[in-house]
Amino acid sequence: MNWYTVKIIYRITSGDGKHTAQFDEQLRLISAADEQAAIEKANSIGIAEQSDFFNEKEETVKWEFIAVTEINRLNSLEDGAELYYTIHETPDAESYTVAARRRSDLLSCRKHLNAD
Repeated sequence: MNWYTVKIIYRITSGDGKHTAQFDEQLRLISAADEQAAIEKANSIGIAEQSDFFNEKEETVKWEFIAVTEINRLNSLEDGAELYYTIHETPDAESYTVAARRRSDLLSCRKHLNAD
């Protein structure tokens, strides 16, 4: 068996749907014999996990499976193994760096809060 990461996308609609479009992008770990089997498995998960439920306002919330949009084979499962990457290009490197460090600081704060 091989291991893959796949991106599954759902559209989230609340009530009458007259709101900013929302999409949930999930990276999932899949074990499969080959890439085609992994895609089929990911599609099955996407379909099976669609759901409708009521929110606190008694509006229907719908999670609609849209597609599997990415697949990446993992060479190994080991501590520190790279699972996914993306390259960002920006005209303002300093702003990107500052924002990344802020997100990192927030993670550190969360870690300390959870430890208490």
